[in-house]
Amino acid sequence: MSIVISDEIVQASQLTPSEFRQEIALHLFQTGRLTLGYASQLAQMQPKDFRQLLKQRKIPLYSYDVEDLELDLKNLRELGRL
Repeated sequence: MSIVISDEIVQASQLTPSEFRQEIALHLFQTGRLTLGYASQLAQMQPKDFRQLLKQRKIPLYSYDVEDLELDLKNLRELGRL
Protein backbone atom coordinates (compact mmCIF):
# COMPACT_ATOMS: atom_id res chain seq x y z
CA MET A 1 0.00 0.00 0.00
CA SER A 2 1.25 3.46 -0.83
CA ILE A 3 0.12 6.73 0.64
CA VAL A 4 0.39 9.89 -1.40
CA ILE A 5 0.82 13.18 0.41
CA SER A 6 0.37 16.18 -1.79
CA ASP A 7 3.22 18.60 -2.37
CA GLU A 8 0.91 21.31 -1.05
CA ILE A 9 0.69 19.62 2.36
CA VAL A 10 4.44 19.05 2.55
CA GLN A 11 5.09 22.67 1.55
CA ALA A 12 2.56 23.90 4.12
CA SER A 13 4.50 22.05 6.82
CA GLN A 14 7.62 24.06 5.88
CA LEU A 15 9.59 20.80 5.95
CA THR A 16 11.52 19.05 3.24
CA PRO A 17 10.05 15.71 2.10
CA SER A 18 12.81 13.96 4.08
CA GLU A 19 12.06 15.95 7.24
CA PHE A 20 8.34 15.29 6.78
CA ARG A 21 8.94 11.51 6.68
CA GLN A 22 11.17 11.76 9.74
CA GLU A 23 8.55 13.68 11.71
CA ILE A 24 5.87 11.12 10.90
CA ALA A 25 8.24 8.27 11.80
CA LEU A 26 9.23 9.94 15.07
CA HIS A 27 5.61 10.44 16.06
CA LEU A 28 4.59 6.88 15.23
CA PHE A 29 7.58 5.47 17.11
CA GLN A 30 7.03 7.70 20.14
CA THR A 31 3.37 6.71 20.37
CA GLY A 32 4.25 3.02 20.11
CA ARG A 33 2.62 2.54 16.72
CA LEU A 34 5.85 1.55 14.93
CA THR A 35 8.91 -0.38 16.01
CA LEU A 36 12.36 1.13 15.66
CA GLY A 37 12.94 -0.91 12.50
CA TYR A 38 9.75 0.17 10.77
CA ALA A 39 10.12 3.79 11.88
CA SER A 40 13.67 3.79 10.51
CA GLN A 41 12.38 2.46 7.20
CA LEU A 42 9.64 5.09 7.05
CA ALA A 43 12.19 7.82 7.78
CA GLN A 44 14.47 6.28 5.13
CA MET A 45 17.31 6.16 7.66
CA GLN A 46 19.62 3.50 8.97
CA PRO A 47 18.47 2.32 12.44
CA LYS A 48 21.62 3.74 14.08
CA ASP A 49 20.93 7.14 12.50
CA PHE A 50 17.29 7.02 13.58
CA ARG A 51 18.39 6.18 17.14
CA GLN A 52 20.64 9.26 17.02
CA LEU A 53 17.68 11.36 15.88
CA LEU A 54 15.65 10.00 18.81
CA LYS A 55 18.48 10.96 21.14
CA GLN A 56 18.66 14.49 19.69
CA ARG A 57 14.90 14.89 20.22
CA LYS A 58 15.11 13.38 23.72
CA ILE A 59 12.69 10.62 22.74
CA PRO A 60 13.38 7.48 24.79
CA LEU A 61 14.35 4.37 22.87
CA TYR A 62 12.39 2.21 25.29
CA SER A 63 9.15 2.85 27.08
CA TYR A 64 9.07 1.62 30.68
CA ASP A 65 5.97 2.57 32.60
CA VAL A 66 4.49 1.85 36.04
CA GLU A 67 2.81 -1.34 34.81
CA ASP A 68 6.17 -2.66 33.59
CA LEU A 69 7.74 -1.87 36.96
CA GLU A 70 4.93 -3.58 38.85
CA LEU A 71 5.26 -6.69 36.68
CA ASP A 72 9.02 -6.76 37.23
CA LEU A 73 8.56 -6.42 40.99
CA LYS A 74 5.97 -9.21 41.00
CA ASN A 75 8.30 -11.50 39.03
CA LEU A 76 11.24 -10.71 41.32
CA ARG A 77 9.12 -11.51 44.39
CA GLU A 78 8.04 -14.81 42.85
CA LEU A 79 11.69 -15.65 42.17
CA GLY A 80 12.58 -14.80 45.75
CA ARG A 81 14.89 -12.00 44.78
CA LEU A 82 12.96 -9.33 46.71
